[in-house]
Amino acid sequence: MAKSPPAPPAAPATATDAPVEAAPAAGRLARFRAALSRKVLIIAAGSLAGLSVASVSAYMLWPSAAPVPQVKPLAAKKHRAKASEAAARAMAAASGASQAEGEAVHAAASAAAAAQTSVAAASAPPGHEDPMDKLRRRLGETLGHGAKLDASGEGELRVSRRDVPAGQGLPHAARAGSHDKAASGAAHDGHAAHWSYTGSAGPEAWARLKPEFAKCSSGARQSPIDIRDGIQVQLDPVQFDYHPSSFRVIDNGHTVQVNVAAGNFIEVTGKRFELLQFHFHRPSEERVDGKQFDMVAHLVHKDLEGRLAVVAVLLERGSAQQVIQSVWNNLPLERGEEQAASTPIDLNQLLPSERGYFTYMGSLTTPPCSEGVLWMVMKNPVSVSAEQIGVFARLYPMNARPIQSASGRMIKESN
Repeated sequence: MAKSPPAPPAAPATATDAPVEAAPAAGRLARFRAALSRKVLIIAAGSLAGLSVASVSAYMLWPSAAPVPQVKPLAAKKHRAKASEAAARAMAAASGASQAEGEAVHAAASAAAAAQTSVAAASAPPGHEDPMDKLRRRLGETLGHGAKLDASGEGELRVSRRDVPAGQGLPHAARAGSHDKAASGAAHDGHAAHWSYTGSAGPEAWARLKPEFAKCSSGARQSPIDIRDGIQVQLDPVQFDYHPSSFRVIDNGHTVQVNVAAGNFIEVTGKRFELLQFHFHRPSEERVDGKQFDMVAHLVHKDLEGRLAVVAVLLERGSAQQVIQSVWNNLPLERGEEQAASTPIDLNQLLPSERGYFTYMGSLTTPPCSEGVLWMVMKNPVSVSAEQIGVFARLYPMNARPIQSASGRMIKESN
């Protein structure tokens, strides 16, 4: 009797032969991806809203509502290790400054991205936008102004930013503040460049420091000058419309400057100029018939067309001056910082009682040495005490530009 042929040996079982519950696994995977996307979005939104790193990290470590799909044990172990390491870095960075906070959020997002990328990469259908790519795109749109999120490595998100030029992309209030600050420094437009009154960056070198400073050497109507041989005429008096005003004091690195609140004006030659600020020089930059004074205060005004008018009040040693004392009382502790005064000042008290003046056309006495400035130098000086002079001298022993050539300019003197 013929024997039946032996049955062929069973093929060895492989991993692909194991039964797979396709539909349930796909559902769990979709829920997991949605949960991770929501979590990373909330973390990123929290960082933009100013939430603490501790809160963001705690949320990252809190278990997701959706169950984690059963992936290969070894891969899952690696992903858990990555997540734990990233969370630990985030918690350690929570005690740092704002930069450390950003790094902590970056670390948490990186861990989530790593887990999601490896699980979902193979199952994503063609043409489907990966959730992390969508997150990068949406955050880049939210940050705006050239900011973008770059995928620098597997599961890694990095925020890059581009510096925005001053006045662009700023809130309205910030733009207004910048404009006011620029206006108040009209007589010292060159402060951003490194210039000085002595040494290699002194007055003889100003024109070489920046192209914008060229007028400091090439100008034909420069200030200050030695006022001589003025033509005595019946000049219209300067109409001072000054009122008690709030003020802020700043040591800008070249002088002590006082920024005055709006609402103070002068009127001369039929034009109206508003006071922006006043500042000091020691000794006086102007001279009258060769005489130099202990100090001078320059009151800088501007009209609606942008033209400048400076009133120079000469200061000589004598009794204490009330307005100057109010300024010294509010000197800031740090250079470059403004100190707001609690009480107003009345600049009428800084003016001499007799208000005859010399007038001529000149320039700013500091870089960029712009010309077309109307100068009015009070003929009568105002007293300032030796102690008040000494306070300024400790900050600026000498901050006066040398005398410039009058170059045949017309100088008028009130009778």
